[in-house]
Amino acid sequence: MTASAQTDHILRVADLNERRPTLFELQPDLAQLRQIADELGLISLKKLRFKGTLSVQGKREWVLSATLGATVQQECVVTLAPVTTRIDTPISRRFVPETQIRGETQDSDGIEMHADDTLEPLGHSFDLWTIMIEALALALPDYPRADDAALNQVAFADKGIAPMTDDDVKPFAGLAALKEKMQKDDGNS
Repeated sequence: MTASAQTDHILRVADLNERRPTLFELQPDLAQLRQIADELGLISLKKLRFKGTLSVQGKREWVLSATLGATVQQECVVTLAPVTTRIDTPISRRFVPETQIRGETQDSDGIEMHADDTLEPLGHSFDLWTIMIEALALALPDYPRADDAALNQVAFADKGIAPMTDDDVKPFAGLAALKEKMQKDDGNS
């Protein structure tokens, strides 16, 4: 099956061929990579590539199937040292008329939620740049950590006071000792 290549990042639905997939590939230049890195709070972003197809499924549904590849550098959550991560992830979005999305389930706050997180409302165009940035933001590690990063326990207290440890603040840490003391008290009576 042949497909036409698209270089523009905004694709109008009316301009797309419904009979064959539309190929796309986005590779931001150095200035754009810096801008995206700043926008997402990254130390650096290298080799960002978003490549895939956009095709019709059924009568009124469009499917985006792509791969997102990037090399990102973030601060370690423990040491703030640079952590480099390679991201290679498949991206899938289904664009359907908004009436098919509305009226689905609602969460406890009354916000509409849909069981299928790939569903998006079908508009008049597809902004591939926005989809790429969103997919990258979702693929980033939430808590990047350097290989040698360790959380050491540090305890501080005034003179004459025993410092609290993590075990001291656990809600059930003292129950075993209390149970043992109560059993001794019952045995002594």
